[in-house]
Amino acid sequence: FKIFEDGVEQKIESFAAEETPFAAVILLDTSGSMESRVSIARSAAIKFLEGLRIDDNAAIYHFHSKVELVQDFSNSRDIVERIFDLKADGMTVLNDAVFKASELLAVRKEKRRAIIVLSDGADTMSKKSQDKALKAANAAGAMIYTIDMSSPDATLKEKAQNQSALKSFAEKTGGTFIAAPGGDGMRDAFKRIVEEL
Repeated sequence: FKIFEDGVEQKIESFAAEETPFAAVILLDTSGSMESRVSIARSAAIKFLEGLRIDDNAAIYHFHSKVELVQDFSNSRDIVERIFDLKADGMTVLNDAVFKASELLAVRKEKRRAIIVLSDGADTMSKKSQDKALKAANAAGAMIYTIDMSSPDATLKEKAQNQSALKSFAEKTGGTFIAAPGGDGMRDAFKRIVEEL
C-alpha cells in the first residue's frame, strides 16, 4: 500500500503492529429468558477477566428490566462476590445496556474500547432504540462483540429474530458475532475476543 498526504506520496519508514491497552464493558443478560444460562455467562465473564493484561481495564454490568453495575473498571482478575448472586428475572433492556456501556467508554482514556454482550438477543423493554445505541457505540469508538446465548429450545424464528439484533450490533461497529447456543464454546469465544482486542 501507499500513503499520501495532501496528494503527495510519503515514504514509509517503518510499519508495525502495537499492543495498546483496552477498556471493555461486559454486559450480562440476566433477564427471565436467560434463567438456565446465567451461570454459563458468569463463568465466561470470569474467563475474560483472566485474559486482561496489566494496562487493560474491564467493568461488568448486568441487565434485566434495568442496567446495574456488578464491578467497576479495574484490571483485577479477582471478581466481586456479588456476581455469584445474580439471578435471572424481569424483562430485557439490551439497547439501554449498550447505550450505557457506550457512555461509560466514551470518557475512558484507552483508545481501544469494546462492549461484550452475552445475551439471547431479545429486547423487550428498552427506552432507547437499537439505532440510538449503535450511534452511541460508534461515537465512543467501541466495537461490540455479541455472544448469542439463545436457549437450545428456542424456535428457528425466535433465534433468527434475536440473532439479527446481535449481528447488527457487531457488524455495524466492527466487532464480531459469535453463536454459542446454550453456552457451548463460550470459553473459546472469550479467549478469541481477548486475543483480538
